[in-house]
Amino acid sequence: MTMVKITVGTVELNGELVLPASTRSIVLFAHGSGSSRFSPRNTYVARELQQKGVGTMLFDLLTDAEDQDYAMRFNIDFLTCRLLAATAWIQANPETQMLKIGYFGASTGAAAALQAAARMGSVIAAVVSRGGRPDLAGEIALSQVTASVLLIVGSEDYGVIELNEQAYALMRCVKDLVLIPGATHLFEEPDTLEQAAQHATHWFMKYL
Repeated sequence: MTMVKITVGTVELNGELVLPASTRSIVLFAHGSGSSRFSPRNTYVARELQQKGVGTMLFDLLTDAEDQDYAMRFNIDFLTCRLLAATAWIQANPETQMLKIGYFGASTGAAAALQAAARMGSVIAAVVSRGGRPDLAGEIALSQVTASVLLIVGSEDYGVIELNEQAYALMRCVKDLVLIPGATHLFEEPDTLEQAAQHATHWFMKYL
C-alpha cells in the first residue's frame, strides 16, 4: 500500500493506493456521505479486487473540515470535481497512467462516480454502485454515461430501490441492476456484503 496526497486547489486529499503485480486496471472508490477512505465496506470490496489483480485507490472526497458541513456530503457537483481530480492524478502518475480505470461508488459517491464517468467518456470503462443514489447524478449525466454500469441494491432497501430503477431507466449504456436478498442499505446482514462484493468483482473483471 502506498499513501498518496492529491492536491485540489488549496487542499490535499489523502489516499491509499494498492497496485498488485502486473495489474492492468484500477478502481477508484468514491465513498458515501459521512464516510471516508477507512470505510470498512469499501475496504472489504477493495481487498476482493486486489486479490483478483485489480489495483485500487481509496481516498477522501472531503477534508475533515468539509465533512463537518452536512450539505457538502450531498453536493454532487463538488464531489464529482474531487473524483475527477483523483482521476487526473491517476492519469498523470507514471505507475498508473496506462491502467484502465473504473469507479466504485457508494451512497452519494455513486452519483459522483456516474457524473464523472459521463464527463470522462470512454476513459472510464466500468462503474459499480453499491447502495448508491445514482438518481442524484441527474438525467443528463445518466443519459451520457458510456461506461458499463452495475447498480447493486439491497432487496430491503425500500425507497432506494425505486430511485435506482429510475436511474437505470435513464441510462443507455451496458447496464445491470442486482438486488441482494435480505440486504438493507448498509449491507450489514450476514453474507450480504460478500455477495455485493462478488457481483462488483465479477463486473470489473468483465469490463476492465
